[in-house]
Amino acid sequence: MTTSTGRITLWGVEVFVATAEEASISAAARRLGASAATVSQQLTNLEGAIGTTLLNRGERPVRLTPAGEMFLRRANTILNEADMARAELAMADLSRLTRFRLGMIEDFDADVTPRLLSGMAETLKNCQFLLETGASHRLYDLLDARALDVIVAADTGSALEGMEVHPLMVEPFIAAAPKGAVTGDALRQLRRMPLIQYTTRHHMGRAIAAHLARQNLTLAHRFEMDSYHAIMAMVAEGAGWTILTPLGWLRAQRFRHSVDVLPLPFAPLERTISLTARRDLLGAMPGQIAGQLRPLLSEMIVGPAVAALPWLKDELRLA
Repeated sequence: MTTSTGRITLWGVEVFVATAEEASISAAARRLGASAATVSQQLTNLEGAIGTTLLNRGERPVRLTPAGEMFLRRANTILNEADMARAELAMADLSRLTRFRLGMIEDFDADVTPRLLSGMAETLKNCQFLLETGASHRLYDLLDARALDVIVAADTGSALEGMEVHPLMVEPFIAAAPKGAVTGDALRQLRRMPLIQYTTRHHMGRAIAAHLARQNLTLAHRFEMDSYHAIMAMVAEGAGWTILTPLGWLRAQRFRHSVDVLPLPFAPLERTISLTARRDLLGAMPGQIAGQLRPLLSEMIVGPAVAALPWLKDELRLA
């Protein structure tokens, strides 16, 4: 490749890293919120400025060249240093923070998230907020890829090297069955019904399946879904029972009058919702956000759930 007089830009480096990690120009474009044409042009500009080919873009998936492998190590260092410089300036004066990328677990998107962002917007008046909601495992992937600054998600048990973790809330898994279907021996009666299973494509579904295996429970199931509303609708119709969390039960409130919830009729299972950020990048800000979240969770999640289901009092709690 002929060396050009172009300059290496931070945006070009970020585009290169995203493309290298996603192994796809279109996937990198989605991650960065840009067009595929923009990503392709930035890669061309970067390769021209460096004077060598970094990616074999004609291959599927896109592959790094030997030069690209070498540059990727430096590129990650460049982006980390840029993030730290941006964070240091922002921490010296929060009014300087111009961008904040937050990932929130889907369970909070209707109530907790709007309250949190409204409060942050009052303090960070010049900041542009980017919100990503989704399943916990996806948010961790985006944080690891530097596409998000902070996430609030269920702990997945994976190693979190270089991250700081602020536990927020612990919630138990509970059973939900058609109204009036369980009146005596809960486990015996539930085993007679199909289990409507939360999808094992997500960490929560895999955690539930692993827990059932540890109890040596083999339960008949015909449906596997990733929507609390769809699951609760089917339970309300009498199609079976399910295992979910109080957050899931609260989100599907339109079906609550047709469903009974009860503690798991075998060994308990719980999960922790935590705030996670890359260590030392945002100073005290992650801890401050965690401090803002806990009273919101108490008011909007723990309080209402315990009021409706008093037996949750010692199980659903702030961390």
